[in-house]
Amino acid sequence: MAASRIVIENCAIATVDANDTEYASGHVVVADNLIESVGAGRAPAGLENVVRRVDGTGHLLTPGLVNTHHHFYQWITRGLATDHNLFDWLVALYPTWARIDEPMARAAAQGSLAMMARGGVTTAMDHHYVYPRGAGDLSGAIIGAASETGVRFTLARGSMDRGQSDGGLPPDFAVESLEGALAATEATVDKYHDASFGAMTQIAVAPCSPFSVSTELMRQGAELARRKGVRLHTHGSETVEEEQFCKELFGMGPTDYFESTGWLGSDVWMAHCVHMNDSDIAAFGRTGTGVAHCPSSNARLAAGIARVPDMLKAGVPVGLGVDGTASNESGELHTELRNALLINRLGAHRESALTARQALRLGTHGGAQVLGRADQIGSIEAGKLADLVLWKLDTLAHSSIADPVVALVLGAAAPVTLSLVNGRTVVEDNHLTTVDEDAVARSARAEARRLARIAATD
Repeated sequence: MAASRIVIENCAIATVDANDTEYASGHVVVADNLIESVGAGRAPAGLENVVRRVDGTGHLLTPGLVNTHHHFYQWITRGLATDHNLFDWLVALYPTWARIDEPMARAAAQGSLAMMARGGVTTAMDHHYVYPRGAGDLSGAIIGAASETGVRFTLARGSMDRGQSDGGLPPDFAVESLEGALAATEATVDKYHDASFGAMTQIAVAPCSPFSVSTELMRQGAELARRKGVRLHTHGSETVEEEQFCKELFGMGPTDYFESTGWLGSDVWMAHCVHMNDSDIAAFGRTGTGVAHCPSSNARLAAGIARVPDMLKAGVPVGLGVDGTASNESGELHTELRNALLINRLGAHRESALTARQALRLGTHGGAQVLGRADQIGSIEAGKLADLVLWKLDTLAHSSIADPVVALVLGAAAPVTLSLVNGRTVVEDNHLTTVDEDAVARSARAEARRLARIAATD
């Protein structure tokens, strides 16, 4: 059967390929779920089976944004503990989070995914680590929501086995046993992980963090991931308090602790990595360990400024993350393009820290690297998957910015005229085509109220 083609032309294009190729006016041809061609000028004449032509005049076409760190369940606890640092914020919210159940997880995932997809995210991930006893099939609910929304998705199946009685932060009834966490994680991999090219759902092994997980869960989790051939994810070096915690408990800093448990490598990525010295960054660069940079959350929780320019110079793969919407209430990734650039310019490198094009690369190709999918997504190249976003830049908000990449990164949030995931339309004229946004909002509000009532009576 002949391939169905979509032609997008007359738009500026930032391919984010290895040479940062750009076209002031170019075209992309999509054949089924793959990019068939990209180039300057209009699409070639005589293309067969063209089912749609899109005039991109006044637009910029980029790869779809790739989110590398998130906690969907937090969508229904936004706006709480707004003046806390990380540890105090966790202590304040864990008792509420420990009450989530399957309908809450589904509603929160739907809200998180809808907000990201509408803002140009084509590949999402969720680090879900709260599995209270009797809560239902939380992983299945989250994966189901991603499938309905139509985005490419990685579930980082998290876990915690260090409750308050063992010196951890979460309540004891919200943590799993070592054996239970490992078994449930393996079952999730077996049921849902798709290793094929173009996979829509993948699973990573993701114990939560050093201060909520035993050393044995870290070590055996890494062994499980490598036996199953999946990636590894956790939080790392987020705050000064975490570094002190690791030194007191393990006699070493976070990076040395991760290395001692098998958690450095090209199949690993860590969230945040704010407090890293030269030796830590060198270790990540040497081993190919990736970083999910979450500038808005880091600022919201007063964690600090990650040394992203130094990481990139050392060869560390770096992508962007929304992080949980209880520490980044906007819940979308375009903000992180802008904030990654601005916040890093407050650091030691000042105005030379990051450029607009480096910020776009972090949010696209960098994220694809971190998720282990740079051969499939993250740039506009023939043979890659058709995950594309067409941004409208001819409105008042961007009308006097000549450079379209600068307009996208530094300007106001640009409307999404078209977003394709796997060649399928997910956003059209700034609205989702796959789910009812109003229904998602109503469901999230209802579940947020129900969770608040339950937490208030316990």
